[in-house]
Amino acid sequence: MSPAALAAPPLFAEHGAFAALGPRFFTELAPAPLPDPYWIGRSAALARELGLDPDWLASDEALQWFSGNALPPGARPLASVYSGHQFGVWAGQLGDGRALLLGETPGGLEVQLKGSGRTPYSRMADGRAVLRSSIREFLVSEAMHGLGIPTTRALCVVGSDLPVRRETMETAAVVTRVAPSFIRFGHFEHFSYSGQHAELKALADHVIERFYPDCRAAADPYAALLARVTERTARLIAHWQAVGFMHGVMNTDNMSILGLTIDYGPFQFMDGFDPGHICNHSDSGGRYAYDQQPAVAHWNLCALGQALLPLIGDQDRAIAAIEPFANFYSDALAARMAAKLGFARATPAIGTLVDALLVLLARERTDWSIFWRRLARQMAGAAGDPVRDLFIERAAGDAWLLQYQELVAHDPAAHSPDLMLKSNPAIVLRNHLAEQAIARAKLKDFGLLQDLLGALERPFDEHPAHPDWAGFPPDWASQIQISCSS
Repeated sequence: MSPAALAAPPLFAEHGAFAALGPRFFTELAPAPLPDPYWIGRSAALARELGLDPDWLASDEALQWFSGNALPPGARPLASVYSGHQFGVWAGQLGDGRALLLGETPGGLEVQLKGSGRTPYSRMADGRAVLRSSIREFLVSEAMHGLGIPTTRALCVVGSDLPVRRETMETAAVVTRVAPSFIRFGHFEHFSYSGQHAELKALADHVIERFYPDCRAAADPYAALLARVTERTARLIAHWQAVGFMHGVMNTDNMSILGLTIDYGPFQFMDGFDPGHICNHSDSGGRYAYDQQPAVAHWNLCALGQALLPLIGDQDRAIAAIEPFANFYSDALAARMAAKLGFARATPAIGTLVDALLVLLARERTDWSIFWRRLARQMAGAAGDPVRDLFIERAAGDAWLLQYQELVAHDPAAHSPDLMLKSNPAIVLRNHLAEQAIARAKLKDFGLLQDLLGALERPFDEHPAHPDWAGFPPDWASQIQISCSS
C-alpha cells in the first residue's frame, strides 16, 4: 500500500489539557502556510511510539499536516504566553513567537510546530525557523533521547525554499516537536510578575495534577512542587555534564518545568575538554559556559521560587525547597562519573580519581567523548588505540591509569566494563557532524541526515560503516560558530 493510500491516524484527543486552562494562557491562531514543502527528515522510532505508521509519515497528508498547511482532525493550534529572564536580565513578556501547540495525543503528549509563522508573541520577528537550526534540533532531540537524557523529541522536519533572512539569506523549515508538556519556568514568572495570581495557581495546579500528583498530599503542595522540580533539574544538569553537553542559552524561558532539555539553539557536545568552554557565540560574557551550567540552573530555580512565592507564601519554605539542589546535583554527577568508570556506586576514592582526571583532561584538552569511549573499550578488552596515546604528557596519563587500575584491582567484582560501554557513547552529535548533514541538506540530499539519525538513536553501539563519526573532529570544526540566531 502506498503512503498516500494509508488512512490518517487519530493523532489528537478531542481536548488538550493545556487548552483547558483558558484564553489568558494562549492565543489561538492557525499556522502560516509553508509554500512547496518537502521532507527533510522523519523519526520512524518516534512515529511508532506515537502510534503512527512510519509509512504514513512519508505521505503527502502528513507533509501538509506537519508543514502547517493543513490541520489534523482535532487540532486546536495555539501559541502560549510566558515571560522570563534572558542572560540574567528580566525580559518581560515573551511567548511562543514561532511555535504552535497543535494539540495533545490520546497518550497525553503535546505536539508542537516550531517555525510555523508569526504569533502575537513574535516581537517583530518573522515567526520562521531556518533549515540549519531545524536540522540541528531534529537530530539532537533524538540523539539526547538515545543517550537517555530527558528531552523534548522531534518527529520530523519539513523544508521549503521560502527565503528567511538571518545574518544571511536562508531557507525556511518547520520542526514537529513532542513532549509531555512545553511549560517552562517562564510561564510561572509571567503570571506571578503580572499579578495574575489566580492564573498562577491554576497553572501550578495543572502541573501538579498532571505531572506531580504526589505533591497534592504535601502540607504545602506548591513548595513540594518546587522541591520536585529542583531535584529533576539537578539530575538533568548532572547528565549534561557527564556527557559533555552544553545547552548554550539557559534562560528561564528555556527551562522545562518537567526537567527536560528544551529549546535547542547554540548547543554543543564537548570536543577537547575545556571546563570554561562557551558554545554560544552570542554569549560574550560566558554566562552559559560548560562549567557555569549547574550554577545557572540553581539561579533559574531561585527565579522559579520567587515566581511561586504568592502561592507558597513563605520565603523560607521556598528556600528550603531549592536548598537540596547542590546535594542532588553532586550525588547525581558522582553516580554518573562512577558509572563512566565502571562502578555502580560512587565512593570517595572514585571521586578523588575523577577529580584528578578532570584536571588532567582540562590541562591537555583531551577529547571528552573519545577518551571515555576508548577507556571503556580498553577495559572491555576490545582492540583499538590505547588510551595513553591521547595524552601529550604520557607520564601523567600513565600515572592516572595506574591509579585507576589499582582501584579496579582492589575490588574487581565491583567493576563492570559492560557498564562503561553503556555509559560512554561511541557517537554524539558533534557540531561538525551536524554541519555536514546541513550542507548536504542544502543540496536536497537528505541521506546523510537519515543515516546519522539512525546512529544517534543507538549512540552506545559501534558503527563500523562510519568510523569517522566516532573519530576526532576535523581541524575546521574549531571554526564553527553557533549563535542564538535561528
